[in-house]
Amino acid sequence: MRRNYIYAIITVFIWSTMAAVTKMLLSDIPCLETLAVSSIFAFLFLLIVNIKNGTVKEVRNYSFRDYEIMAGLGFLGLFTYSALYYYGLTQLSSQEACILNYLWPIMLVIFSAVILKEKITVIKGIAMVCSFLGIVILSWRSSEVVNAVLGIASCIAAAACYGLFSILNKKINYNQNITMNVIWLVVAVCSAILGFFVEDWVVIRGMQWLGIIWLGVFIDAIAYLLWALALQNAKDTAKIANLAYLTPFLSLAVSAVVLGEKLTLQSFIAFIFIIGGILLQNFYGYIKDGVKSKFSCKKY
Repeated sequence: MRRNYIYAIITVFIWSTMAAVTKMLLSDIPCLETLAVSSIFAFLFLLIVNIKNGTVKEVRNYSFRDYEIMAGLGFLGLFTYSALYYYGLTQLSSQEACILNYLWPIMLVIFSAVILKEKITVIKGIAMVCSFLGIVILSWRSSEVVNAVLGIASCIAAAACYGLFSILNKKINYNQNITMNVIWLVVAVCSAILGFFVEDWVVIRGMQWLGIIWLGVFIDAIAYLLWALALQNAKDTAKIANLAYLTPFLSLAVSAVVLGEKLTLQSFIAFIFIIGGILLQNFYGYIKDGVKSKFSCKKY
């Protein structure tokens, strides 16, 4: 179990650099070019890992239909999500985009109700209202900020895509090493094709390559892989998963140091509402489960 926590903590630290690193890259490199090139690095790294571990032999165990499903998940969950989130980063500060990105757990609750027919309890409803109030607060911006509304809408849509991806991915039972390898290949191909038609690509130079490699290898490939390993065979999956909520806190600190962004009062209040709603939902679940366990023990 200790190893699971180590993997999760490393993942959280790596993910906390995503907003700042991506924001810096997007100041000089188009969105889809950044996504395409970094995804190629992610794909190649995971391919090497799968070859070394022998996991690549399991490729034959899946049918063409299985790979269609993986590709569909990749298009929705990481291509569409990443493209929308990257665009949001070009229109907003990294702190604002990161805060909105963590609406995905609330989106997960909504899609769970629609797809998995799970009930939305009063607490879940309150948590959703809190998080959406956070959106309203963050959206209350000066009209002088160009395309801010599009940036906010893009980040919200990105969170919805990832929430839906999480639900659909929960319903399949594929080897995650192979699945993620296929997904990043799909992301690279889709980004390259769409980018060819809508963007003017530039030559990546010098330190920009370090940022691309960090984004592709560490954030996209290693972090997702470590996160899968952290959740694998964990005695308490919820405790491991909740460590992910440290990411936005750390991300704000990284953005302040690397980009010199100051946390505005407006962003801070929105942050409290959005993250507070998510934590309310999770802590209530812990308390409820604890009470159930207590009464179950008394029965016996």
